[in-house]
Amino acid sequence: MTSTATTVTLGELEFDVLVAGPADGIPTVLLHGFPQTSACWDAVVPHLTAGRLRTIAPDQRGYSPGARPAGVDAYASDKLVGDVLGLLDALDLDSAHIVGHDWGAAVAWQLAAHHSDRVRSLTAVSVPHTAAFGWALRHDEDQQKRSEYIGLLRQEGKAERVLLENDGARLRAMFSDRSLDDRYVEHLSQPGALTAALNWYRAMTNAFGSLEPVRVPTTYVWSNQDSAIGRAAAERCGEFVDAPYSFVELDGVSHWVPEEAPARLADEILTRVRAV
Repeated sequence: MTSTATTVTLGELEFDVLVAGPADGIPTVLLHGFPQTSACWDAVVPHLTAGRLRTIAPDQRGYSPGARPAGVDAYASDKLVGDVLGLLDALDLDSAHIVGHDWGAAVAWQLAAHHSDRVRSLTAVSVPHTAAFGWALRHDEDQQKRSEYIGLLRQEGKAERVLLENDGARLRAMFSDRSLDDRYVEHLSQPGALTAALNWYRAMTNAFGSLEPVRVPTTYVWSNQDSAIGRAAAERCGEFVDAPYSFVELDGVSHWVPEEAPARLADEILTRVRAV
């Protein structure tokens, strides 16, 4: 089943959204990370729609050309969460199952913690509960080394120059051979696109790592070849879920789970959705 491209207008912002699956299917929102787009779900969606899920995959704030406001403050976590709430409202959905990878997972954790009434279940991929990640950043030397790249991404101007030079060689190098999609690089090479995406990092605050526990049924999927997220943060995640919880470790998969293990990820999403 093919995805249908549509637009959703929230105030002055216009989001590009891919919708797939039966009209009466179970609503499931898919939130991508950096430096991807909603295309990261392309190989996952067919498995989900075959399971009668109706998937809703937006290009998030900064990634949709019509939703690319200027300034770092426009990318604070409350704005990112508000976009998902606005999407649900625009589609007349009281609630939905939420799936997020990388930065999309960070947004999903915030959404589940602060608006549990809108979240039927959560499947977070790669990035654990942000309090677990924050703890690892403070106390785990391995995680500190893994996260050193964030310092570069927060440097305005320098990060854009380094990542886009030589036809985006450094941007391409972030991916594995199995996950690189030229569309990601082409998309972020548009004027202002990479700055908008990097503003997610630049708007991060210390409060981001002090999130309260979530109280919705949750699955956390982590891959043991993830170069960005170490085991300390991953294994601590469950301490911040006060609800049915499953920790799934994928062997031999890198950070780019949706592209490298789409069938396995889809199985875990369907298992979580059906358990609610």
